[in-house]
Amino acid sequence: MRVLFGFVSGLVFGLGLILSGMGNPAKVLNFLDVFGAWDPSLAFVMGGAALTAFLGYRLAWRRERPVLMADFDIPSATRIDLPLLSGAAVFGVGWGIGGFCPGPAWTALPLAAPGTLIFVPAMLIGVFAGRWLKSASAKKAVA
Repeated sequence: MRVLFGFVSGLVFGLGLILSGMGNPAKVLNFLDVFGAWDPSLAFVMGGAALTAFLGYRLAWRRERPVLMADFDIPSATRIDLPLLSGAAVFGVGWGIGGFCPGPAWTALPLAAPGTLIFVPAMLIGVFAGRWLKSASAKKAVA
């Protein structure tokens, strides 16, 4: 049942990304170009997403446990450290150069636009390189 709800949630999320224009890198890049052809419409998309998440969390925290899991899976990390800041910077630079963040890149992939066909493999290389670097630094710290 969890897999079905996960699939439906992902489908709704992907449709929302497409309908909001997040799958269009030109729209995203125009949003980031505050001193040029700025398009503020994605700010409203992000604001709507933040409001929806806020209300969803308020409703979820009223429950004793999640509907489809035994317990809430809450991250315990609260530190703002170099890995967090450098990861955020790399994410932001990639978003600014490519016009995609991971979710919209996957939703735009079936369109087979050349930018998407370059961005998604580069994103996957970055994900695996990041995991490898994290693993290598953890091994180095243990040794």
